[in-house]
Amino acid sequence: MKASEIRELSMDELVAKGNELRGEAFNVRIKRSTGQLENTAKAKLLRRDIARVETVLREKNREATK
Repeated sequence: MKASEIRELSMDELVAKGNELRGEAFNVRIKRSTGQLENTAKAKLLRRDIARVETVLREKNREATK
C-alpha cells in the first residue's frame, strides 16, 4: 500500500488494517518457518506496510490532540 492510500483511511479503518496486516504477517512467519512460503519478500513488505499504518495513526493522533 502507498502512504497516500493509507492517509485517506479513517482512524477505525487504520486500526482494522493494522490488525489485518499483523495477522497476515503472523501467517507468513509460520509458513516461512515450515518451509511453505514461496514469496519470501512478502514478510518484508508486510513489515513496511505495518510501519506505514502505525506512522499514519501516530500522525492522526498527534493532530487530534492539538
